Amino acid sequence: MRFADVVAAAGAQTGAEVVPARGQMATTLGFHIILASLGIALPTIVLLAEFIGLRRRDEVAMTLARRWSQAMGVLVAVGAVTGTVLSFEMGLLWPGLMRQYGAVLGFPFGVEGIFFFLEAIFTAIYLYGWRRLPGWAHWWTGVPIALSGIFGAMSVIAVNSWMNQPGGFTQSGGRITSVNVWQVYFNHAAIYEMPHMILAAYMVSGFTVAGVYAAGILRGRRDRYHYTGFALGFVPAAVLTPFQIFVGDTAARDIARDQPVKFAAMEYVAQTSRHVPEWLAGVYVNGHVYAGLKIPDMDSLLVGFGPGTQVTGWDSVPPADRPPVVWLIHLCFDAMVGLGFLLLLAGLWALYAWWRHRRLPSQRLFWLLGAVSGLAAIVAMECGWVVTEVGRQPWAVYQLLTTADAATTNGGVIASLTFVIVLYAVLGVATIAILRILSRRWRRGAGEPEVPYGPPPALQDQSLGGTGS
Repeated sequence: MRFADVVAAAGAQTGAEVVPARGQMATTLGFHIILASLGIALPTIVLLAEFIGLRRRDEVAMTLARRWSQAMGVLVAVGAVTGTVLSFEMGLLWPGLMRQYGAVLGFPFGVEGIFFFLEAIFTAIYLYGWRRLPGWAHWWTGVPIALSGIFGAMSVIAVNSWMNQPGGFTQSGGRITSVNVWQVYFNHAAIYEMPHMILAAYMVSGFTVAGVYAAGILRGRRDRYHYTGFALGFVPAAVLTPFQIFVGDTAARDIARDQPVKFAAMEYVAQTSRHVPEWLAGVYVNGHVYAGLKIPDMDSLLVGFGPGTQVTGWDSVPPADRPPVVWLIHLCFDAMVGLGFLLLLAGLWALYAWWRHRRLPSQRLFWLLGAVSGLAAIVAMECGWVVTEVGRQPWAVYQLLTTADAATTNGGVIASLTFVIVLYAVLGVATIAILRILSRRWRRGAGEPEVPYGPPPALQDQSLGGTGS
């Protein structure tokens, strides 16, 4: 069957607007989540650079902090635009969800709005204060930015995790009669989704920053400026990677218990059984896995720490209640895990070289791995969201509200999807162009404000050989 036929069949089964509505939500969320991750974690990296600059009177670290704060301002501004689009989409694309459960979701959305405004306000103060505040006073104005990003992210994840594990409300006659806001906010899935996403944001930000400077080092810019920029991004991200793997492993077992059908799609478990094998890669077609590596008993061992552990298969529910395209869910899950371990390997490599020689590895392969580490972290995060959202289908709210019932019945979704794709493409190109303009200005040493506790930019650029990234 051709792809167009599959889309047409899906649309016929679920309603004409469900597929384009899901496509629009996926497009906007997939784009915004990158900016959101940078908004969550990049302020902490900027503060780390400024802290080192203040504490050690390190001119290079202070220069990096000042330059990165300019990029942070651009990313926060663009993220505000894409986030606003998403907030409107919740009502325009999913009126059934908001009509039925708006009273439940209002609290976490409201909390997120408060932290978003705090982040925006203190970002403006921080950027404005470079020329006007003494050193540590300026540093402390950046702390609310980092904290607001974390708590804002927790509020958004509270909504998504509640959709995976709904609770904390009572319903009578089809209407919400009371809501326990704390049970909604800290629902069972939030226990692992919140740390998983926040750690992912720090990995995306840290490895992306490191990748920029690793690419510069590969081009021959082997100076202290580039090595410092790489280390300030790479080290925090690499340190957090094993914690992320642990949280992800714990989350997978919780999903096996709370959303067994999603887990079955993640691991190709067609029938409930014991001694379930683990499939690495492979495509599931007509009851067979092609081009996959089978590890006997491993899935049961991972779920219950014993080869005889029973794992629920997707045969436990009717076909209409099973996730679509299980091969996509499985391959995205494998890609997320595989890339996570690749990033762990990069961190261990750096740790071993530092332990033996007190310096970063000199091998070109390491720097190639460092250059692509940001892209790897972004792909891993996007794959994780595919697993989370596609794996929950056909439910918008797990076992309570289907996606078809949540979606709009109004026309025009295809037109809005087209508009959003064009808008986000323009925003993406404009963002990259602005960041490249900033990079070129930094290399020339132009347009950087002086600060009362740092040397003049001209002297810094002279000491750094006029380099920048």
